[in-house]
Amino acid sequence: MRSLIIISFFVILNSSFAQSRIDKNLQKQIQSLIQGFRGDIGVYVKDLKRNKIAAINVDTVFPTASMVKIPILIGVMDKIEKGELQYHQELIYKDSLLYEGVDILGSFKNDEKTELSKIMMLMLTMSDNTASLWLQSLAGTGTRINRILDSIGFNDTRVNSRTPGREDYRSIYGWGQTTPREMAELVEKIYLRKIVSEKASDQMMRLLGRNYWDDQAISAIPPTIQLFSKNGAVNASRSEVVLVNAPRTPYIFCVCTKNNKDESWAQDNEAWVLVRKISSLLWKHFN
Repeated sequence: MRSLIIISFFVILNSSFAQSRIDKNLQKQIQSLIQGFRGDIGVYVKDLKRNKIAAINVDTVFPTASMVKIPILIGVMDKIEKGELQYHQELIYKDSLLYEGVDILGSFKNDEKTELSKIMMLMLTMSDNTASLWLQSLAGTGTRINRILDSIGFNDTRVNSRTPGREDYRSIYGWGQTTPREMAELVEKIYLRKIVSEKASDQMMRLLGRNYWDDQAISAIPPTIQLFSKNGAVNASRSEVVLVNAPRTPYIFCVCTKNNKDESWAQDNEAWVLVRKISSLLWKHFN
């Protein structure tokens, strides 16, 4: 009986890979491209038409940086679905919400009125941190968001910041943590209308399709192609998840990095250059 349980566990654990085939040619090209990268890198790619993948360090845990805003989005949409929040609900901004930086929301005056939908747009389009932390609180805090993630089968993707019991994880990974596979699969499930509800998933995709930060992976894809994405960056970690709704072959990919030697913020940052190269390779390979 114990042997049967163990075997069943591993079948479940590897089910997504068992149902997908490795694209050996693409895998080889990506491995060649990342050779010599001065840091840790994970890459997950999935051909959404043929169900073929490329997978390198896909179950290694990386910092999310601003990609954590996708789990926060799910938490807010779940509240809206339950009727506890309204998409166009009026909110009152308070100075106490300010997260120091260059965010748009942080320039609001105390007691200024806005809408929940606009705060969500700022979180995803502009990656506004003041908006994101406000929404994390409105979603029921990181604790509730993590419970939702756990309930839908995501065991490594978590909100750490301002979440009791996650302090040790925050010291390692920062605001949030994920794996390349989980972050890509989270976006894929939204795309397939399987997160919260079909209506909520559709709204989340619209929000994820308005990314202002299009200098890296997105820049390697023609502007006529529909994209859904979120990127994240801190000094030693640059990551991005992108779903490319291309007419010939739609695909999704997530590139995560950590412990990067190059911590610069110019366009020639080593990780950003590599992300652009991977994105260009994938576009040519699929379309």
